[in-house]
Amino acid sequence: MKERAPRNRTLTLTTAEATQLCTQLGQLLTDSPPDSCPIENRIFQQDLFEALPLLPKQWVDLLFLDPPYNLTKSFNGHCFRERSPQAYADWLHSWLPQLLPTLKPTASVYVCGDWRSSGTLQQVLSEHFLIHNRITWEREKGRGAKRNWKNCSEDIWFCTVSKDYTFNPEQVQLKRRVIAPYRKAKPSAKSGKRQPKDWMDTVRGKFRLTSASNLWTDLTVPFWSMPENTDHPTQKPEKLLAKVILASSNPGDVVLDPFLGSGTTAVVAKKLGRRFVGIEQDLMYCCLALKRLQMAENNPKIQGYLDGTFWDRNAL
Repeated sequence: MKERAPRNRTLTLTTAEATQLCTQLGQLLTDSPPDSCPIENRIFQQDLFEALPLLPKQWVDLLFLDPPYNLTKSFNGHCFRERSPQAYADWLHSWLPQLLPTLKPTASVYVCGDWRSSGTLQQVLSEHFLIHNRITWEREKGRGAKRNWKNCSEDIWFCTVSKDYTFNPEQVQLKRRVIAPYRKAKPSAKSGKRQPKDWMDTVRGKFRLTSASNLWTDLTVPFWSMPENTDHPTQKPEKLLAKVILASSNPGDVVLDPFLGSGTTAVVAKKLGRRFVGIEQDLMYCCLALKRLQMAENNPKIQGYLDGTFWDRNAL
C-alpha cells in the first residue's frame, strides 16, 4: 500500500473491509426475470458484454456512460490501449447498440469523452440518438506541455432517445459571484435604499443565479484532500454527476452506469433520491463504490451543491 501524507483523505480499503464488502455485491446478472432477482440499487461485478443482454427492457430513465477514452491507460491492472479512430468506433459499436433496448422512449443519455475522440463519438452517437449538445467542462488538473497547449477540458455529449425527455433547468442553476453589482434606479419604499438588480446580497457575498450552460467551469476534480477522492485514475466529481442527474431525471427514476468505476454515479443517485444500477468489472472498484454508498448514508452532502443550488468554485 502506498504511503500517504497525514492529511490525505483519499478513500482506501483494508483487506478486512474488502472481504466484508464483497458479500454485499449483487449476484451476477442472470436471465431470470427481474422480479425474482431485483437489480435496482445494486452494484454488479461483471463483464460488460456478459451483463448487457440480461438487463430489463425499457427500464432506464438516465444512462450515464464514462467508457475508456481512446488512450492507453491502466485501470487497476486492466489496460485499455489506444487504437485508430475507426477501431475505436468499432469498439463503441460492439456494446452501445446492446444498451438501446434497456432505455425508455423518454430516456436521456450522457457520454463522456475527450477532444481526440470527439469526432468519433459524434458520428457513433448520431446513429442511435438525438444529439442535443456537447458540454465542455474544465478539468483544472493536468500537466503542462512544452510543445502544445495544456489539455484541461473534457466533453460530455447530451443525447436523448426521442424528442420527449426530462430536462429540469431550474434545478441546475449556478450561483456566481457578482463582480460589478448593479442596483435598481429607484430606492425601495420600505428601506429607502436602492435594491440589487438580478442579484442577491448574502453573508457569503454578492451572487447571481445564472442558467446552466454547456460550459462548466465550476467543477473540482477529486484530489487528495477531498473525502470523495479514490485512486481511480479517471474519477468524475460528484458535483458533475449531480448536474446530470438533477437536469435529466426525477426522484425515483432509474440511473444506469455500465462503466461504474469507483461508484460516483451510484453514490450521487442515492444522495439525490434516484434508483441506480452499476456494472463494473474490477472487484476493488466495486468495493470502493460500496464503501462510498455506506458513507452516503450518514453524509448526503455534495461538495459545491448546497440548499438546492450549485455554487461557483471556491464560493462556499
